[in-house]
Amino acid sequence: MTTSTPAAAPRPTLVLTGASRGIGHATVKRFSAAGWRVITCSRQPFSDKCPWPAGEDDHIQVDLADPADLEDAVEEIRRRLGTACRLDALVNNAGISPKGEGGSRLDSRSTAMETWRAVFQVNFFAPIMLARGLFPELAAARGSVVNVTSIAGGRVHPFAGTAYSTSKAALAALTREMAADFGPHGIRVNAIAPGEIDTAILSPGTELMVGDIPLRRLGKPAEVADTIFYLCSDASSYVSGAEIHINGGQHV
Repeated sequence: MTTSTPAAAPRPTLVLTGASRGIGHATVKRFSAAGWRVITCSRQPFSDKCPWPAGEDDHIQVDLADPADLEDAVEEIRRRLGTACRLDALVNNAGISPKGEGGSRLDSRSTAMETWRAVFQVNFFAPIMLARGLFPELAAARGSVVNVTSIAGGRVHPFAGTAYSTSKAALAALTREMAADFGPHGIRVNAIAPGEIDTAILSPGTELMVGDIPLRRLGKPAEVADTIFYLCSDASSYVSGAEIHINGGQHV
């Protein structure tokens, strides 16, 4: 009598925007270490400085500010998912925060309307376009969506401009709406709201804010990546519609 060996379960797959640095870079490493396949999306070509497996083969260069390019990217993601036709997680991490002359903060009086539109396209419209475009694949896997908002979405921030802050506040509201709309199809939708995280893109002067953070330190990208991983894992199987603050208590 012969016995057949059960087929190995397919690796879970993550699609991540904004993977080339900071939180995105740490997230790729966290999921890769756990055995996930990671499809990265960025406006930059794949960098040989990125140390994750199959990185170049699973990278899609896309300009999230261009709706037509984004629609093409959705079709390319589908092609790369292949016969599995399922997607376990989508993390909308990419975001832009334009500055004024000399790195100054753009307020609601000075921000040009074309800047508002560009920021909202990348920070707000791209996440819902990706989630809607990949809805069948997410539903097939009973997957998870994580939107990256910001502490700036809930307060006036000394460095984050008005367009950035309001786009992140809108994304937090969208997360709740998506949780209600996607939930009946088995898809969980949550958000994380990072505070001051120690990355290469910190604004000058951020270190002066440490005294106002209860934990008295900046956050680490790996700490944010761990929370994203939790929200995409079975450990959070009954968590949806939440926005988790990752800021050392700065929001209290």
